[in-house]
Amino acid sequence: MYDPQSIIQLIAGNVRATRNPFGAFSWVLNRWWKGLGLPRQGDTLLATGLMVQSVPFIEKITGHLERLEDTRWAPFVGYGAWIPKKLVQLGSLFMVRPKEQAPYNQILKDVVTLLRHSGIRFAYRPDLDFYSGILLYDLGDHEAFVAHARFVASQLRKAGVRTLITVDPHTTYAFKVLYPRYAQAVFNVHPYFELLRLKAPQNGHRVTVHDPCFYGRYVKLSHIPRHVLRDAGVVVCDVPQSGLLTHCCGGPAESVSPNLSRHIVTRRVEQLQRTGAPILAMCPICLGNLKKVGAEVEDLASFLVRHVLKPSKH
Repeated sequence: MYDPQSIIQLIAGNVRATRNPFGAFSWVLNRWWKGLGLPRQGDTLLATGLMVQSVPFIEKITGHLERLEDTRWAPFVGYGAWIPKKLVQLGSLFMVRPKEQAPYNQILKDVVTLLRHSGIRFAYRPDLDFYSGILLYDLGDHEAFVAHARFVASQLRKAGVRTLITVDPHTTYAFKVLYPRYAQAVFNVHPYFELLRLKAPQNGHRVTVHDPCFYGRYVKLSHIPRHVLRDAGVVVCDVPQSGLLTHCCGGPAESVSPNLSRHIVTRRVEQLQRTGAPILAMCPICLGNLKKVGAEVEDLASFLVRHVLKPSKH
């Protein structure tokens, strides 16, 4: 296990300097929206929180951390905080290839497709799509989280944003629960699946839904995606460890102990595979972590587009 304080300092330094936990250029992380013709004006904003786009970067970084954990080189990881941020940004240009980003960018495009199909009007402004800071909160750096949250909230308020449509549980929890508490910023927050209007007959598809911790236990929204799936003609096969009783995928532990994270996700996959149905994830961190140990798993939005909106093409 790595020294948590060194990891926290590294992440907090990157967030202060670049507003994302990797120290990357924002345009390197966030280019999925180009060519979609998304409107820029409006008080309802699609807020990705940069989470989905970040998964390829997380996979690269945690891969290195996993190889170094419990070796004589592990204590030197903390010295990454001393690397000049401009150099870190330049390094981000070469960290992840476009083809590695493409599957995760497609998830966001699928969310847009679903919202448009459901008649939801929204805007998207990449200059206002900030990382929420949730990892700082998770790791216990309260001061850094509050400072970042207040900055993000102030930018959104200046732009007249009132409603946020989120695409992952971490960003949802941050804006829905933490920002009112710590940044005195109240927005109308809706995860995208809460707004979907899909109707389809039974289509023979069976799925097992993995509930991320924030949706399952903290904001208690697990029933909504199940209603969406059933309305779309999909049979949901739940395991006992679902909803309020969901088990963690191990993703939040990756930055401190990749080995512990792998142990947790292996146990979780064993639970989910007992139904024999393909697994759906609603969180990019869960999706990446479940895939890491060979699970057959797909994002909820991508599944709905492939099997409900475009079934004849598959």
